[in-house]
Amino acid sequence: MRRSYRIVLLVCLAVVIAILGLLFMGHRGTPTARLTESHNAPAAQGASAAADKRKPQYWYDPMHPSEHFDKPGKSPFMDTQLAPKYADPVPTDVGGTPPAGVAPPGSIAVDSRVVENLGVRLAKVEQGSFTRLVDTVGLVGVDEHRIEAIQVRAPGWVERLDVRAVGDAVRRGQLLAGVYSPDLLATQQELMIARSSKDPTLIEAARQRLALFGLSGAQIARIEKSGEVERRVDYYAPFDGYVMDLGVRQGDAVQPGTTLFKLADLTSVWITAEVPETQAAWLKPGDPAEIEVPARPGERFAGQVDYLYPELTQATRTLKVRVVVKNPSKHLQPGMFAAAHFHGAAQQQVLTVPSEAVIKTGTRSVIIVADDVAHFRPVLVRVGAEQGGRSEILEGLTLGQSVVASGQFLIDSEANLRGAFDNLAGSNETRTERAQPDLMPAPAAQPQDRVH
Repeated sequence: MRRSYRIVLLVCLAVVIAILGLLFMGHRGTPTARLTESHNAPAAQGASAAADKRKPQYWYDPMHPSEHFDKPGKSPFMDTQLAPKYADPVPTDVGGTPPAGVAPPGSIAVDSRVVENLGVRLAKVEQGSFTRLVDTVGLVGVDEHRIEAIQVRAPGWVERLDVRAVGDAVRRGQLLAGVYSPDLLATQQELMIARSSKDPTLIEAARQRLALFGLSGAQIARIEKSGEVERRVDYYAPFDGYVMDLGVRQGDAVQPGTTLFKLADLTSVWITAEVPETQAAWLKPGDPAEIEVPARPGERFAGQVDYLYPELTQATRTLKVRVVVKNPSKHLQPGMFAAAHFHGAAQQQVLTVPSEAVIKTGTRSVIIVADDVAHFRPVLVRVGAEQGGRSEILEGLTLGQSVVASGQFLIDSEANLRGAFDNLAGSNETRTERAQPDLMPAPAAQPQDRVH
């Protein structure tokens, strides 16, 4: 009984196996299965061929992606093979052929979702006029063209001194001092005698002699009108200003050439500004300038570049620039600290980009150019002046290119552009390392060299 049961069970099992085999063979022979197989074969071959044609930038361990190697092999960190890293995954269509419009070689692809998450903002390279601005500091000083000295031209004594301190303000026509001079007194008496004789030649000679002693035409006319000689010759202020220097005191004896006063007129002042030597060539006499002083917040004074000094200050590597500023209100006083803003000549047809798009590494300037919304590449540029948040591009870009204005540092971190920068710049360090022969044998524990 048991033997018959076993025979029946074996027969049923054989029948089931036969049926399953027929079903499997029938599925492999269907047109749908053959179409799928024939369709996948060329795609796999195309992907493999595309991968073979592309040259890896480096090899890396997926567990340590920051470490790069210049050849394949086994990872020194894990017991696994190194994976190749390509510059840009080549997209393929159904037939395995790269479509048109693929980003040029050297660009690095960043997933569009990552670009959106990073808040990347693009800007265009624009062309237009560009004014070079120079912002610097300086000091307010006296306009040396408006300094006047009052001197004695005949020996005598100071009998009257109305202004007795340096820094005192004076007004035009104000009496400053009176000097007794025997020579002047004798010359006045000669004028009186000449007038009595009514000899025009003698009268004119006496007048000229008094003028040579420093008397003004008004003083000579007053002496002639009064008909009396004056014991003391008075000296008056020729303009509104202040006393820069006082050379005598009450009762002093004076000789020809003695300076009684030095007066300065403050209706015009000089601003001596220090301009860096790299920006000095941007300025020329006649350029406008704006001056600000801490003593008058919010107030600006218009000036004009008057002179560029011929010598450079060695300690600060700056050039002194003299600015003339009108000062009728006397708000600018000598010794004040001033901020100077110069406007150089406008440059026409200049390429500019937002200043925030420039990555300055200390030795070079780099801008991230966007070939499209997901492909980026670094470009070395030469940057000129900066104004109003935009930088002048002297070399490296063309009009209309798109550049990354914000988020470029995050793109650098996401796409690991450090190696791309080194390859683009062709740094001397990399060339030297490649050109020098390996004099020391590599340790046996390192199956491959790392790419620095």
